[in-house]
Amino acid sequence: MTPPDPDLWRLFLGLGLVLLIASGTGAVLTRLYSPDGGNAVVENLTARVRAWWVMVALMAVAMVAGKAGITILFALCSFAALREFITLTDTRRADHWAVAAAFFVVMPVQFWLVWIDWIGLYSVFVPVYAFLFLPIISALHGDTDRFLIRIAELQWALMVCVFCLSHVPALLSLLIPGYEGRNVLLIAFLVIVVQTSDVMQYVWGKLLGRTRIAPQLSPSKTWEGFAGGAATATLVGAGLWWITPFTPLQAAGMALAIVLMGFFGGLVMSAIKRDRGVKDWGATIPGHGGLIDRLDSVLFSAPVFFHVTRFYWSLT
Repeated sequence: MTPPDPDLWRLFLGLGLVLLIASGTGAVLTRLYSPDGGNAVVENLTARVRAWWVMVALMAVAMVAGKAGITILFALCSFAALREFITLTDTRRADHWAVAAAFFVVMPVQFWLVWIDWIGLYSVFVPVYAFLFLPIISALHGDTDRFLIRIAELQWALMVCVFCLSHVPALLSLLIPGYEGRNVLLIAFLVIVVQTSDVMQYVWGKLLGRTRIAPQLSPSKTWEGFAGGAATATLVGAGLWWITPFTPLQAAGMALAIVLMGFFGGLVMSAIKRDRGVKDWGATIPGHGGLIDRLDSVLFSAPVFFHVTRFYWSLT
């Protein structure tokens, strides 16, 4: 196994320091403002920090394990996210074989194609072949009641939970001149920028948020929070140019693209939750809701980040 890039260790040491500071801050806030656990904001903050320790530890283990660890981690996340999504859809008995094929054929094959670097096929496998054959399986059972809605829900679940998420480990397959063996840092760049944006939008929104962006979709999202979070994440992305094949200005532009797609992804996934009448996708991660609640920004930003990087920097 190839030794991890030294820059990767520096990143995780930095993240560990940030989490230590956040944990200390949370402990002080709890002691001052929520000794009995009655302050919802403080309790939510400390729950988020605890969850972040676990998530960062899992990412560290996966990245140190290399391509196998990263592919397996995101395949498991994809399976769990698909499960959360499917529980909110209106599947019928006639769809059971199609749903089973989505979980146990389409999802594993997509990540296997990513694993073997078959970029020409994993780029079209879900939106072409899965989208064509899964409706056939359901149609053969002869149940036409709400057929279009049922199939569209399954296809959309595959698109966001499998196809989009598979673009994270797919970053390892890009051949970037002068950047060989360091692609795992692209994943680190993507995840750090996305999560910095999410966290700082929350923080800036609590501090300065006044004007709601889309009250019916996400009452907590404000223009002030979005602007502060986007600016902070873009600056962080520019500051991380040294782990990427980008110049500082290019890194800032890529970070801004990630932030924008992540923000819109959060709005779209919130719209789906509101349509289904639920607050969260699940309760998998304390302080964060379900897995999709934590991945919604990644789901939309990963494919755009992958393809822009591929078209402008990669030989593949």
